[in-house]
Amino acid sequence: MTRVIITAIGSAGDVHPLLGIGAALAARGHEIVFCSHPPFEAVARRQGFAFRPIGSEDEYAAAMANPALWNPRTSFRTLWAVIAPTLLPHFQTLVSLTDDDTILVGTLWAFSARLMQELYRVPLVSVQVSPSTLLSAHAPPTHPRLTIPRGLPLVVKSALLRVIERQVLDKVCGPALNTLRAQLRLAPATRIFGQWLHSTDGVLCLFPEWFARPQPDWPTPHRLSGFPLFNDMGEPPPDPQLDAFLEAGERPVVFTAGSTLIDHARHEEVVRGVLRESGLRGLLLTPRAPEPCAGSSVSGVLLKRRYVPMRTLLPRCRALVHHGGIGTAALAYAAGIAQVVTPFAHDQFDNAQRVVASGCGVRLDGPLHAQALARALKQVLGDPSIATQCGRMQDQLAASPDGCGAAARFIEGFMRGSARLPDRERVPRFAMAATGHGV
Repeated sequence: MTRVIITAIGSAGDVHPLLGIGAALAARGHEIVFCSHPPFEAVARRQGFAFRPIGSEDEYAAAMANPALWNPRTSFRTLWAVIAPTLLPHFQTLVSLTDDDTILVGTLWAFSARLMQELYRVPLVSVQVSPSTLLSAHAPPTHPRLTIPRGLPLVVKSALLRVIERQVLDKVCGPALNTLRAQLRLAPATRIFGQWLHSTDGVLCLFPEWFARPQPDWPTPHRLSGFPLFNDMGEPPPDPQLDAFLEAGERPVVFTAGSTLIDHARHEEVVRGVLRESGLRGLLLTPRAPEPCAGSSVSGVLLKRRYVPMRTLLPRCRALVHHGGIGTAALAYAAGIAQVVTPFAHDQFDNAQRVVASGCGVRLDGPLHAQALARALKQVLGDPSIATQCGRMQDQLAASPDGCGAAARFIEGFMRGSARLPDRERVPRFAMAATGHGV
């Protein structure tokens, strides 16, 4: 039995796919140690995983509630300020957990896992949850501030991408990362996001080729597993009022902003305006929703809930208006429904543009207004070509191998017979060096 140590850093959209992959690996007989933020401990343990926290619950809550994290001008720097202090503690955690039959799996921000691979040759599979962080000059990702026009000559796009890497990405992350690398007796890293963070063993991309076609300058070796359709937050209690609402009339439109920090009062006001403008029925997923009240009747055109499992909800709905999280988009594809994507920050803009390119929805950048959103819904619900394409994507996903299973098989390819720790006794001594005590 191989120990698989999974490092999942980010919001629910970054963590949930790794939970699904971990569950697939556990079902195949492997031991899973899940390293993530404390709010995900319960769901990880529900899957039977051992759990190791990264940071504290208060730190994670404060980060998610920080408006700067959701502002495209400040989001990257703000996120790094949260992650940088965890690099050394998490590195030491990985050192303590690793034996000679361990494989590491890590999402975009799992820098400590990459350091373990570099220092001790522990097999590592880097995971790309969405394609936006695969910095390709051939197909530059969509960003609200730094999008490189795709029509430019390749040599110009390559030069601009290097400038972004050097002047923006390396400038933010380089000082803290390279301070730690110096303590570990490693040379400074450059092109951190373009090259360094990608495992030299293999890169796992959690999306299908029709969503993001592989590019010549993507890291190698890489594998596209397809979407890992995992949406387990636990079985919710019975909700007769929700069932009655879904069955009471025309299928509703679902509205959600995911874990994005927004003005929920204004968002609800916009949703209500959309329903007045369009005559549609709506289900709003919002932290402001009251707890379901047993025995209460259904009335009106809007029902609010804090959480409903998307995988079971969306097939009963007409369309989805969402923030652009790739996991949410994948579940809409699987349900065969149209999407209106309203990106706010991070990879959401790139995901939104890919939904548009797939023919299954439209993109509507903020600030949101009821009339514009009503027009966008009218467009996606009234366009036969979008309905046809949504059906095609639904059929294609249904006929594709399970994304979690495909990912698990790729990871298993690096077990047993892969590179081993050259000298297990050296690990604690390097850990001492990392704390500044010397060797």
